[in-house]
Amino acid sequence: MRLGVLDVGSNTVHLLVVDAHRGARPWPAFSHKAELRLADHLDKQNRISERGVESLRAFVADALRIAEDMGVEEVLAFATSAVRDADNGGETLNRIRSETAADIRVLSGRDESRLTFLAVRRWLGWSSGRLLVLDIGGGSLEIAGGIDENPDVAISLPLGASRLTRDWFTADPPPRDEVRALRKYVRAEIGRRVGDVVRFGQPDRAVATSKTFRQLARLAGAAPSSEGAHVQRTLSRGDLAEWAPKLAKMSAAERTKLPGVSSIRAGQLLAGAVVAEAALDLFDLDSVEICPWALREGIILRRLDVMPAESAEGPGES
Repeated sequence: MRLGVLDVGSNTVHLLVVDAHRGARPWPAFSHKAELRLADHLDKQNRISERGVESLRAFVADALRIAEDMGVEEVLAFATSAVRDADNGGETLNRIRSETAADIRVLSGRDESRLTFLAVRRWLGWSSGRLLVLDIGGGSLEIAGGIDENPDVAISLPLGASRLTRDWFTADPPPRDEVRALRKYVRAEIGRRVGDVVRFGQPDRAVATSKTFRQLARLAGAAPSSEGAHVQRTLSRGDLAEWAPKLAKMSAAERTKLPGVSSIRAGQLLAGAVVAEAALDLFDLDSVEICPWALREGIILRRLDVMPAESAEGPGES
């Protein structure tokens, strides 16, 4: 069947259309996205601005039209930290629902972490053993670990790259004391949760997802996305120790000239590097593998798992 996933994130709002059935990998058929940067539309009262709400409403309406044109049978719509943390997040989604009929569900941080873990487990398979999964989004850092498809522990921390850039940096590039203060804060926040994860055992494989990790890996020499999803990509602690100080000295405009760094994320890449380096240090990881599947794929896989068998048949079945 053809499914649509509408992902309302802190940086990007993304409609992904996939052909999927139980027992097979979801196959991307079409992608439509816009960099709305909802996290930047939060005002001093922690409310999404009218401009932000209207931009989101317009995108959702357009996405639903595209999904219909593409033959999508069901749209799975969800929102993460930007909407979850806004004081008017529920009000915003109710308004969009009344004007577009889109039923957008707000994911908790824990569910976001659990579903990302599921996607990584399915991508790597059972032979990968105990996994530790890290995901740096615009608004939050997700950490999950476990041996099964449901993780033993799933944590969400307010350490997203966009959030930290907005809350901690006052200049471009930021002063050294601001970078140092952010580094101290991030390490304290992650450090107090390390024991919750490692008490279940050391991971056999450590894996990272998200655009931030992919861009950092690309800086360190990983293959570009044009070479396909099955090329192995890694990011080492040594790479981060080398690149974090370099990024701290660059402006956002200078970072856009680096391989794989998009203009929309260049400004927040330093904060992402600070979080990534802290996570690898505190979990004592030499490196992480980069997994191409993340939250959107987890949403699709969970939907297929609960779908009646006759509705989830693949091609040629009856």
